[in-house]
Amino acid sequence: MKKNKSILYIVVIIVGLVIVNTISSSVYQRFDLTKDHRYTLSDASKSLISDLDSPLIIDVFLEGDFPSEFRLLQTEVKQIVDEFQLASNQIFVNYIDPVEDETTRQQYIEQLTNAGLEPYINTDNSTGKVTQDIIFPWAFASYKDQTLKIPLLKKSITQGLQEQINNSVQALEYAFADGFSKLVNAKAKKIAILKGNGELDDLYIADFLKTVKPYYNLAQFTLDSVATNPQGTLDNLTYYDLIIAAKPSVPFTENEKLVLDQYTMNGGKSLWLTESVVMDKDSLLNDAGTGVSIMRDLHLNDFFFKYGVRINPTLVKDLYSAPIMLSIGEGSQAQMQPIQWQYSPLAASNPNHSITKNLNLVKFDFASPIDTLKNGIKKSILLQSSPKSKLEGAPTTISLANVTNSPNEESYSLGPQNLAVLLEGEFSSVYDQRVLPFKVKNFKSKSTATKMVVISDGDLIKNEVIRNRPQELGFDQLTGKSFGNKEFLLNSVNYLLDDSGLINIRSKEINVAFLDAEKIKDNKSTWQFINIALPLILLGLFGFVFNYLRKRKYAA
Repeated sequence: MKKNKSILYIVVIIVGLVIVNTISSSVYQRFDLTKDHRYTLSDASKSLISDLDSPLIIDVFLEGDFPSEFRLLQTEVKQIVDEFQLASNQIFVNYIDPVEDETTRQQYIEQLTNAGLEPYINTDNSTGKVTQDIIFPWAFASYKDQTLKIPLLKKSITQGLQEQINNSVQALEYAFADGFSKLVNAKAKKIAILKGNGELDDLYIADFLKTVKPYYNLAQFTLDSVATNPQGTLDNLTYYDLIIAAKPSVPFTENEKLVLDQYTMNGGKSLWLTESVVMDKDSLLNDAGTGVSIMRDLHLNDFFFKYGVRINPTLVKDLYSAPIMLSIGEGSQAQMQPIQWQYSPLAASNPNHSITKNLNLVKFDFASPIDTLKNGIKKSILLQSSPKSKLEGAPTTISLANVTNSPNEESYSLGPQNLAVLLEGEFSSVYDQRVLPFKVKNFKSKSTATKMVVISDGDLIKNEVIRNRPQELGFDQLTGKSFGNKEFLLNSVNYLLDDSGLINIRSKEINVAFLDAEKIKDNKSTWQFINIALPLILLGLFGFVFNYLRKRKYAA
């Protein structure tokens, strides 16, 4: 009887194990218990790879024995790649250490460098001996007949390595999703770069165009034809999903304004980078080091007023501003030094909007304040100057000689000034109940739901040009500081064109905890004692007490 029960018991256990294994093999579930859900892919990321019809190959070169900071990045990369692989069976990954084999090391380094994968040279002197490691924080993604590089490290010359790693970990999902988007999604949306009204030459917006080009179809659009064929110009303009006006300097005619107005009424999106005061740093590069700011009338006041904003003809001066490099001293003693330049506000971003969430400071030059007016349009303030701001009217003389003078901080008390505003809703036509400058086919007095971003400084989109070569937008060559201009503009374009998925991935927050290297160094002996000696002491003490009690028990 007992034997039968034992056999039955064993059979039940075996059958139970088979059932559990069968269920577990067909039902698989992962749980992300991290507070910030860092290992949970966003819906936008999953959507990108949901319809892959060919293998997507990822070659990760962040492989090898690294310092602790890079080991963290290495681990996070593997975690996020694993999540992408679990979401799609068409994703395959290769982890490659390009410097592992001494015989092919130099050849690998040259090939990757020539492909645009700049290595990171990590110098370590924490042990008293200087060592250097060559690290390639990059990956290749290949889909069908296309291959592109994915940066895994967000480099910055103004930040320490730990901060760079932290920012990189936060951006990992976006880095891969952005690359996949360029490979998988065909460019469908069309952007018109307005020309004909003194806008910036392509050389000065080259880095912005280079940034946007992988996502959208770009084309120049000249409004000159409005003079001879206004209706045809309007029909052609409505072909585009978004128009960008980059620092126009020539006034718009009524015919041009009507074309732009009806483009908006038909649901067209627009990004305006315009100014009401004429002043540039180049105007100060003369023997006197002075320039005069004057008002600029582009005949757009009624245009923006009707939509709900007004760009005032004054300049914002801000105590929290970017520096300007000036030569201080005389003759051979002169040295280039960064001096605070109140005409270059460093705008704080709105942390509650997807366009500006987690955005670096955005640099302006000679910006004007924007007033928002009451109407039916929803207005979101995207960028503002600091509370320590003041306004300066035009015309006025601006001199570099005054830069070294200490500002009167009490006069900077006007509070934050709006520098970039998002408008959303159903716009009313500027020409509603007005005589039209030309007859419009199917004139609309009310728009369908649309969007518009108005920025009060055209230089925000302008990249520096050195030796006739455009430089990176948002990077100041003289001071070595990076600003968020490019990311802000890309986010704005994505949002206006309803590509909010990538914005949401980019703004994902992940908190990375690092050990304090200085405290570790200062308290090295203490931590060694706690982690090595103390456990041994406790173990020995436990053994001594255990043996003592055991002997006492059996001796009795």
